[in-house]
Amino acid sequence: MDMTFFRAALLGACVLLSGCDSATTPATPTATATVLDGKTMGTFWRVSVIGVDEAKAQALRAKVQAQLDADDRLLSTWKNDSALMRFNHAATTEPWPVSEAMADIVTLSLRIGAKTHGAMDITVGPLVNLWGFGPDKQPVTTPDAQAIAAAKARTGLQHLQVINQSGRQFLQKDIPDLFVDLSTVGEGYAADHLARLMEQEGISRYLVSVGGALVSRG
Repeated sequence: MDMTFFRAALLGACVLLSGCDSATTPATPTATATVLDGKTMGTFWRVSVIGVDEAKAQALRAKVQAQLDADDRLLSTWKNDSALMRFNHAATTEPWPVSEAMADIVTLSLRIGAKTHGAMDITVGPLVNLWGFGPDKQPVTTPDAQAIAAAKARTGLQHLQVINQSGRQFLQKDIPDLFVDLSTVGEGYAADHLARLMEQEGISRYLVSVGGALVSRG
């Protein structure tokens, strides 16, 4: 048999079989995402997961909210009784006992603040509140230069330090009315916790967000 004819026939058969295969193979169905959402830390959270039935979704919602509530009690500036707000309201320059988690977050924030030459400053709470982006009431008028200067005088990373002493952690401020706002890192901290929760629940395809912080997999 002529080899050219044989090769042509073989190629034609392959094309024919390929066409038959693509015509008879059903399309893979797209999995439906289950979306959960709610509020935390003065902002919104959202979790999208794949391959979760209704019963597990509702159980997952409860676990997500419980985790976020725990983070809220630690870091929120919107709760007067949060660990952070108790420190902010304490008109003292003495070392203030905090949890290891709080000490770690503030230590990381101070380190990033130093590396960015103050571009990230967790002590700008007075300015955040002055412009109406914090828990205080919205200003009726635009803050004037005097009010802005007064708020700036209450800021500065140099006024805050973390102390580790005999296995205990403390925050210390050298001006009594320093106001720490961890919103810049708090959302990411909470989003990481939600991602960890998804992994613990055996969920390998998810997208979680807290405010502007996102973590995804799958």
